[in-house]
Formats: sequence, C-alpha cells, structure tokens
Amino acid sequence: MIPATREKNWFGHPRGLSVLFLTEMWEMFSFFGMRALLVYYMTKHLDMDQEYASLVYGAYAAFVYFTPVFGGMIADRWLGRRNAVVIGGITMALGHFMMASEPLFYPALATIALGNGLFLPSLASQIEGLYRDGDPRSKTAYNIYYVGINLGGFLAPLVCGSLGEWYGWHWGFAAAGLGMMLSVAIYLAGRRYLPPEPPRRERVATRPPVDRVVIDRFLLLIGIAAIVVVFRGAYEQTGNTIALWADQGVDRQLGSWVIPMTWFQAINSLVVFAFTPPLVARWARLARRGVETPWLDKMAFGAFIVGCSFLMLAAVEAWCEAHGTRASWLWLFAFFVLLTTGELYILPVGLGLFGRMAPEGFRATSIATWFFAGFFGNLLAGALGTLWSQLTHAWFFTLIAAVAGVSASLLYMLGRRMGDLEGQASAAVVLAR
Repeated sequence: MIPATREKNWFGHPRGLSVLFLTEMWEMFSFFGMRALLVYYMTKHLDMDQEYASLVYGAYAAFVYFTPVFGGMIADRWLGRRNAVVIGGITMALGHFMMASEPLFYPALATIALGNGLFLPSLASQIEGLYRDGDPRSKTAYNIYYVGINLGGFLAPLVCGSLGEWYGWHWGFAAAGLGMMLSVAIYLAGRRYLPPEPPRRERVATRPPVDRVVIDRFLLLIGIAAIVVVFRGAYEQTGNTIALWADQGVDRQLGSWVIPMTWFQAINSLVVFAFTPPLVARWARLARRGVETPWLDKMAFGAFIVGCSFLMLAAVEAWCEAHGTRASWLWLFAFFVLLTTGELYILPVGLGLFGRMAPEGFRATSIATWFFAGFFGNLLAGALGTLWSQLTHAWFFTLIAAVAGVSASLLYMLGRRMGDLEGQASAAVVLAR
C-alpha cells in the first residue's frame, strides 16, 4: 500500500486509481475496437458462414477469459504484476497489428488472448493495494474502474468501427493496436503512483499457506463464477448475434443517413457513464443509513434485468415477423439501455466481490477466477449463437432471456445461502466484508 505521505488524491481516490483507470481505458479501446469489427470481418471479408463465425467468435472471446487464469498465477508467483502488465500489453498490441494480415488471422487471435492473460488480472488486482484496510472508498473503486473500461468501450466502435466500415477493416484493427500501445505507455509513466511490489523471494516467503480458509474462499468464488458462466452465455450475445441483428434485422435509417452498425456497440458504454454516478451515489446513501444490499442480491437483480432486455427483443421481433418489417433502431437503443442497467448490478459488483474476497497473496489468482467465468460463458454464448440461423429471431431471443433468468434464480438462491452463513461465527473467514 502507498504510504500516506506519498499518496495523492484523484477525485477523492488515490492517484494510482487514475493510472489504472486510463491504462484499462485504452486496453479496452483496443479490445472492443477489434470486437466491434470481428463478426463483420469474418462474415463480410473472410466469407465465413454465420454458424462458423459465431463459433470462432465464441472461442476467441472464451480464451480471452481463459488465459487470465494462468496469467494471474504466473504474475503472483514469478513475474510480478507490473512486469506481467507490460509484457502482456506489448503482446496484445502485436496481435492487433497482426490482424491486418489475412493469413495471420488465427495466430493474431491467439496472440491477443495470450497477452490478455498476463495483462487483465495483473492490472485489476492492483486496485486493493491502493487503499488501507477498512477504507470505505475501496467499495466504489471498482465501479470507477469500470467506468474506465467503458470509456474505452465507448470510443472503440466510434473510432475503430468507423475506420473499419468506411476505409477498410485493417485500418480499424491498426487503430486498436495503437490504443494498446498507448495503454502500456500510460502504465509505465504512472508506475510511481501504484502500490509497491515486493521482490520475488519476498512474495513467495510471505504468501500464506493454502489452508482450509483459503480453500473455502476459492470454493465459494468458483461457485459464483459457475453461475456467472450461465449469465455470460446470454450477455455475450451483444458482440455476436446482436451485432448480426443490427446489420440484418434493424432499420438503421435516420433521415437520409444510415447509422453505422458498429456504432450501436458504443451505447452500452454511454449508458455506463450516465448511470454509474447516480447508482454509486444511491448505494453510498443507503450505506450511510445502514442499509446494505447483499452482493449476490445485486447480481441476481442485474441478471434478471438483462433477461428482461432480451425478452423485450423477443416481443419486438415477434411483431416484426408477423408484419413482415424490420425493427426500428430505437428498439436496439432501448435494448442496450436496459441491458446495461442490469450489467451495472452484476459485472462491476462481481469484480469487486472477487477482489475483496481474495486471500492474501492470491489476489491476481482470485481476479483471474472471475475472468475464468468468461471462458466457459463465451463458449456457451458461441454455441447458443449457432442457433441464430436455425430459430426465428423471436424464439432465439426468448431462449437467451431464459438463460439469463436461470442465472438470476441461481444467484438469488446462493445469496439466500450466504445470508445464512453470515449469521454464523465462521462467516467472517468465508465472506470478505
């Protein structure tokens, strides 16, 4: 943790949070910039059929979340988090630049996924080290960090998407690579504001033993992650079948101008900016009054809202199919607003939960466990995406709504179980407070 004499504030938070915020913002610019183009690039430029493109997209997105499991372990045990961020960032930038060459398409995807494995858990796991034990600011730090993720996600479709649609797909991929290089440069320039990292020998010597407490915490985290897998099977359709629907099933005409299909991917991040401040302020007011909503209850509510967003699309598509027309782009806008509202209750909350429950000495590994849920979740999303061409769109969206509803129910039931545990003396070693 940074000593108080060296600590500088950034909007009431340690200055290091701004470094992590901007580093992650530009990393997400590169990630979402490439993701906004990927399905269109495969179906329109590489002439892949929809089912195969969905499987490739799902497999790539899955391995983006799989590699952090091993990357977090490597960072905790050998490289250290700072070295892992730099090496991972440079590797990802190389992968983005490789996307400019068709023969390197699959190696480029693998390179990005490998670099991401080192980068992602090593960066996020540095947040807790910025705060002293009991500092109430740490509870909202992950929500602020999540705004950085979405600022990059907002800019990416507008910049990379526009370049790809208007000037050529390779220009969009190159812009993503430049964003990744900027991310690494910001991290290197701001290292003095980040929590110090002990030498490797010290890290190994001070790591606590893997006792029953550590095992219990990780078992609980794995249980939560397993349910989030189901949720991501629905949520990750945004870059897959929702992108295809924006191209084929939505009337994007606005007067004499057609809205670029990649721009809709920016709505998600725009809503995060608009809704995060009042949502965090509301939670802070409730906390001051002694009202704390359990973590898993928030997450269950978020999954339920996401299910409602897909159910809305199912109703819209059923009407359009019955009348032989296409949906207005306003429905797609409304979908992203509703989906993102639910997202704010589950994804940043879940990331914060995993950060706070991490056993000492295993923080990057714990964060990696959260991202590991994205591996199986994206495999599930890719498999579900193959049904896009086999079902009517109305039935497909109904199925996805049901998947989100199942995850909401499971999170709610686990939350009831955790509520029972909190009343026992042993709960203090299971649930981070």
